[in-house]
Amino acid sequence: MQVFGLVGNPVGHSLSPPMHEAAYDALGMDARYVTFEPAEGELDRAFDGAAALGVAGLNVTIPFKQRALDLVEPAPLAERIGAVNTVDFAGATPTGHNTDAAGAVRALAHNGVALSGTAVVVGAGGAGRAVAFGLADEGMDVRIANRTESTAHDLADAVPGATGHGLDALPDLLADADVLVNCTSVGMDAPDTSPIPVDALHAELAVLDAVYTPMETRLLRDAAAAGATTVDGAWMLLFQGVEAFEIWTGRDAPVDAMNAALRAAL
Repeated sequence: MQVFGLVGNPVGHSLSPPMHEAAYDALGMDARYVTFEPAEGELDRAFDGAAALGVAGLNVTIPFKQRALDLVEPAPLAERIGAVNTVDFAGATPTGHNTDAAGAVRALAHNGVALSGTAVVVGAGGAGRAVAFGLADEGMDVRIANRTESTAHDLADAVPGATGHGLDALPDLLADADVLVNCTSVGMDAPDTSPIPVDALHAELAVLDAVYTPMETRLLRDAAAAGATTVDGAWMLLFQGVEAFEIWTGRDAPVDAMNAALRAAL
């Protein structure tokens, strides 16, 4: 039996187990997905133990994504983003990946969004970093807006061709934009709020909100009312898991089965 899992603290809220277990069931794999909750400062021992026990792969979540970078051989994208959320133990040295970027890119593409033109990424934290790199690697012109403008500039300096801005610039940034991705927690912490001025939204936009609880955020309701294409955050969560599954197994993930299990668990 193959064992995969999630390491973080806390992990009790995670939706990864039902999503990955559904994939194993759909493909008839003899595999299980389990959760591990080491104390902070114990990630190196957790990785050593996982390798010794023959764990095939781990997802990594808060607060360990940055620390994991130092304990693996990072893939180039993970190194550029500065965080690891997926570890593959197949080789002599564990390799680290960041599938958050692919999660956003594949979520948009799956929903018929063309990855060309201009993208506005709101938020410059972990998710914002991953999404900005992912969209830039697809050839998009990336504009990063953040509450602390200097943080947006710092990220823009690292992302090829990107520019950094404060949130007050959003109306101008969105006027001719093709894609908008919200990578802040606004809409989750306060469900009836949105990080985007409603009059800045328009029908030519595709809007992905990384928030998935609730799935229909105020931003997505406003975007739909403006005629924009909307993509809920569960798609991004799904495809980061799909990407991890494919890294670990080398097989095409059963996307429909994973999506059904994820949405049933939300």
